[in-house]
Amino acid sequence: MHARALAAGLLLVLAACSSPRPVATPAPRPEPEPAPPRVVVLPEPVATPTEPAVGSVHHRLGDEIMVAGQLVHTGAPVRLWFDPPHYDAYRVTYRFAPEGERAYDPGNSDVGTPNRYSDRPNKPDTGWTPQALAQQVDQLVMHYDVCGVSRSCFRVLHDLRGLSIHFMVDVDGTIYQTLDVAERARHATIANDRSVGIEIAQIGAYPPGSDTLDDWYEPTDAGTMITLPAWLGDGGVRTPGPWHTSRPDRVRGSIHSGTLEQHDFTDAQYDSLIKLTAALNAALPDIRLDAPRDPAGNVLNRTLDPDEFRSFRGVLGHYHIQRNKIDPGPAFDWERVLRGARELRDRAP
Repeated sequence: MHARALAAGLLLVLAACSSPRPVATPAPRPEPEPAPPRVVVLPEPVATPTEPAVGSVHHRLGDEIMVAGQLVHTGAPVRLWFDPPHYDAYRVTYRFAPEGERAYDPGNSDVGTPNRYSDRPNKPDTGWTPQALAQQVDQLVMHYDVCGVSRSCFRVLHDLRGLSIHFMVDVDGTIYQTLDVAERARHATIANDRSVGIEIAQIGAYPPGSDTLDDWYEPTDAGTMITLPAWLGDGGVRTPGPWHTSRPDRVRGSIHSGTLEQHDFTDAQYDSLIKLTAALNAALPDIRLDAPRDPAGNVLNRTLDPDEFRSFRGVLGHYHIQRNKIDPGPAFDWERVLRGARELRDRAP
């Protein structure tokens, strides 16, 4: 596909969380053949004096996300659901179990089906276009996955819980998109109809004194390093470590009036989150580049009440939606992500 065909898209230079459990990494097995892309509708080609020859191959740049069938550039490394390692939430079989095993979740809204997603409300008869989807989606929900790495996150969501997420951001900054943004992923209860969800790979936040953070992080001369448990192997991370937290010390803060400690995310994750947030805002402008705030201008550390939630458009945490959630935790640097995304938006053509 010619790069100029993507110019009609949006050029930007640039978990549904679960408790971790020590499940052994499955034995390596051959990757299945890539599934074909679902409803990939690319922009109309732009005529140029040097049109590519019929049959010539033009490769994706590798930074595109899919929004209602349209490729949107982010400037960050992206793997779509039909790319290896095939974190494909459209599949009806388990990802980390024999292909013949079908996963059914009688607790979801599609009783008796293996689907981990559903249609958004008000879906047009002809299917979603980016323009129509922009009238439906106005929230972006940040999670941490409590799994540590995106491979484990997908396994827990897809194989064990029958849930789904649009994006996962691994410790090295790789973005995995598992569904087109047009689909209604199951990640944040009452926000699912109108939101996009991102699971950031991290083990999470805990009350002071918890041993869990000691198991996953190690102080070094270069800063605090993420240490994956032996049972995770390489964790499936595309870029070899070491991976260091952006700030070396634990961050202590309050969510829902409870005190929590958490290590920071990696610089690579912040960079990808900034670019992904800016790209989603460009494609879906009602996702405003701000978070819920108190009268003093601070990001709220509590759940929104029904009226606040109903009227809010923008970027919010899982804990803003559900009282029983605390992600993305007190270490999440809201201002860094929002300010960075606004700067990219303002520089974009």
